[in-house]
Amino acid sequence: MANIPTPQTPSTALQPAPQQSKLLEIMAAEYKLDGSAFKNVLLKTVFPQDKPVTMEQLASFCAVAHEYGLNPLIREIFAFPSKTGGIIPIVSIDGWITMVQRHPQYNGHSFVHEWKDGKVGGTLISMTCIMRRKDREFPIENTEFMEECKRDTDPWKKWPSRMLRHKCFIQCARYAFGLSGIFDEDEAERILEGELRVGADGTVRAE
Repeated sequence: MANIPTPQTPSTALQPAPQQSKLLEIMAAEYKLDGSAFKNVLLKTVFPQDKPVTMEQLASFCAVAHEYGLNPLIREIFAFPSKTGGIIPIVSIDGWITMVQRHPQYNGHSFVHEWKDGKVGGTLISMTCIMRRKDREFPIENTEFMEECKRDTDPWKKWPSRMLRHKCFIQCARYAFGLSGIFDEDEAERILEGELRVGADGTVRAE
């Protein structure tokens, strides 16, 4: 489980504390960049450009990315500043797949679709992800319903089945491998809009 640092008092100078600078240097070295260049790339690519970013928010983001071994330079993880002064760490579907497939106990997954009136390719009612672990006798299953998940946004209008598959996979991955404190983009939008609330344990709940 990721330990997400609690944001401190915002710093207007955006100067890293020693421990923050060390983490930036460690991550920068992984991508063959110096610390200053790496920081500038992150500020210009993983945060919205219309919102100010504090050093504490940047350090919190780096801590989560480093904890889960996700590459921010290829958008496996990015972030939104939250209304409370922290960050909402967002993991793309590619990032979720990376975390699951490199887990040593991962043993494959599959999907089951429920169609209205049993007509394959018709109206999709729900989707179930079945995820298997090498160290578990029984697989972990998670079902998501289109009626509960679908939103009035372009991705859901254009690719409802794909979006539901992503939601189903992500939730099942959380249950199977204990992934918490990170969110998908759809959840982040719901959090910012007030539809969801982040609990103290890093889980999301409906308001």
